[in-house]
Amino acid sequence: MTDRGGSDENRPPDERLPGVPDTGDDESESVPPADGVRIHRPDAEHRTIPGDQVGPGDEAESGPVGEAGADSGECSDDACGCESGGDEVAADGVRMSEANTGSSEIYSDGGATPANVDSEGNLTDIEFTPPAEGRSQNVENGRPDERVQVPEGVELDTPGYEIRDEMNDIETPDDKTWFMELDEAVIDDGRCIQCGTCVAACPTDSIGIGDDDLPELVKMCTGCSLCWDFCPRGGLRYERQWKITGGDDNVSGAGDPITEFSAKVEDDWREGAQDGGVVTSVLSHLLEAGEIDGALIATESDGEPWKAESFLATSHEDLVENAGSFYNQTLALGNLSLDQWELKLPDKDPEDLSLAMVGTPCEIEGIRALQDFDWDYQSQDAGVRAVDYTVALMCTKNFNYHRLIGEQLEEKRDILPKEIGKLDVLDGEMRVYGNDGAPLLVEDIEGFHDAALKGCDECADFTGYAADLTVGSVGSGDEYSSVIVRTEQGMDAWELAEPDLDYHDLEDRSAVGGLQSWDKKKAFESLDRPFDPDAPRFIDYTDHAEHYGTELNPHEAGH
Repeated sequence: MTDRGGSDENRPPDERLPGVPDTGDDESESVPPADGVRIHRPDAEHRTIPGDQVGPGDEAESGPVGEAGADSGECSDDACGCESGGDEVAADGVRMSEANTGSSEIYSDGGATPANVDSEGNLTDIEFTPPAEGRSQNVENGRPDERVQVPEGVELDTPGYEIRDEMNDIETPDDKTWFMELDEAVIDDGRCIQCGTCVAACPTDSIGIGDDDLPELVKMCTGCSLCWDFCPRGGLRYERQWKITGGDDNVSGAGDPITEFSAKVEDDWREGAQDGGVVTSVLSHLLEAGEIDGALIATESDGEPWKAESFLATSHEDLVENAGSFYNQTLALGNLSLDQWELKLPDKDPEDLSLAMVGTPCEIEGIRALQDFDWDYQSQDAGVRAVDYTVALMCTKNFNYHRLIGEQLEEKRDILPKEIGKLDVLDGEMRVYGNDGAPLLVEDIEGFHDAALKGCDECADFTGYAADLTVGSVGSGDEYSSVIVRTEQGMDAWELAEPDLDYHDLEDRSAVGGLQSWDKKKAFESLDRPFDPDAPRFIDYTDHAEHYGTELNPHEAGH
């Protein structure tokens, strides 16, 4: 070992270091403690001592120290080195001269001095080591979120509802309905239509959207029943919503519209739009007039061609770029949180914001029902309240994206997603066009039944009874859109766009009414519950279970 201080023989006598005495060969002997060295920390210091409290005690506190010191205050050891011949003794029996040797400051022996505290006990700035950038976590030994060394037989998955029974003896009120009921009767049963109403309705933000594009529970359910109540395939009697929105005459034929047109846009940008481009035109005029701050529409996913995602358009350019139709749902009502669109919306009170929403008839039924109640829909609430204009797209059924684009078109018919320029469902046919506009496929829609959402079979709302405006292709010739104006709000929107449209009376009302009647007939065959516009708006889960044969209280069965 290197001796950094030099040999002890070369030191002056008063600076020599204490040596370790020779203990001999007897293993029972130990090194004797050095005289005058404290080896036990007194009770008074078994805590953190502020710097301004470390030092000699007050004169009033000095005095006898028992066997550890003298009561005279004089030094009893000539070798102590103090000039006065005496030394003041601290409460723990350590002489002050010993405590101060080699330093003008006194420190607590309670541990290392904190890096962000100065000698006066004041906090100083803290320096943090910045995290590494551009480096990935080492996952050679497994995923970073993978649980390792799990004991055999131990289940670490999130416990089901039944854990409540194990934790307490509280009985569940009979009138509570949980997300697990919605899951059992609608989602797991394949009847979900992916409208997102349950996500918007949840007052605790406990419902999210999974990788399979279906609602899923992401936090503990409180059993408030709102997700069930507002689901158009669960607790919402959607035909009752038609009547509440549009009156007694709004439940037959194509409803009771104010007026109907066949219309088209004559501008060049219409080439990329669906049919006559009326939806894009109406929304553009609402934006330009300052009537709305944005329009919730569909856009194409960056990663999956022809998969629709929610998008907030805030300009004419946004609308034109995203014109056209997609034949899968966006869960639009699950994307009404204004925080999601914060960077696109103007900086003003959420209560002053105004939005338009384009969706399928079931989505419009959902938003209309939510707006009829003053309940708090948590993060979606401001968005629900901001929707002032609704546009429904004529719809007989919608599709599961992966089954339609992946299985039916790509795998079975060898049509790659990147080759598709336009999709259309018209006159009972699935029509697929290439990027050059040439038809790639024209086939009876029944050939795509396996790709359709099962819940669409129960829908009797082809023309969007609850919307302000309904737009589609049925009832009008090529390049024209059929427009049904249902409310005064819809009339205001139409009048803004009217000067820039080529339009005339709806060409074929019987075609619209006929398809609406056919859609109702199919729905009546699929519905296992009675169709009754005069019945209460909400259907109890027990009543639904009676008609559909679904399990009662699935939450208690570990669903």
